[in-house]
Amino acid sequence: MDFMLEEELIDLMTFCLQNPESSEVPEKHKRISEIGKELYDDGGVDALENFFFVLKNRIMEEIEKDPSSMRSLWNGLTDEWHY
Repeated sequence: MDFMLEEELIDLMTFCLQNPESSEVPEKHKRISEIGKELYDDGGVDALENFFFVLKNRIMEEIEKDPSSMRSLWNGLTDEWHY
């Protein structure tokens, strides 16, 4: 399950970074937020941190763009996560 969510997040974030003007970005951001909630519910802040670390490294390596701005999509899940 985690592998599938990781791959979905990679696809969503990559799309958003490569197509920032697309009308699909808000929908993709919504799904990224939903997955963040699933991850948090399953593993807490550690799960969010671990996932984002992997996502950032893969995306930076694959398309040389930094997804860090999307960390804020998971704000509000817990007081411990504020970007």
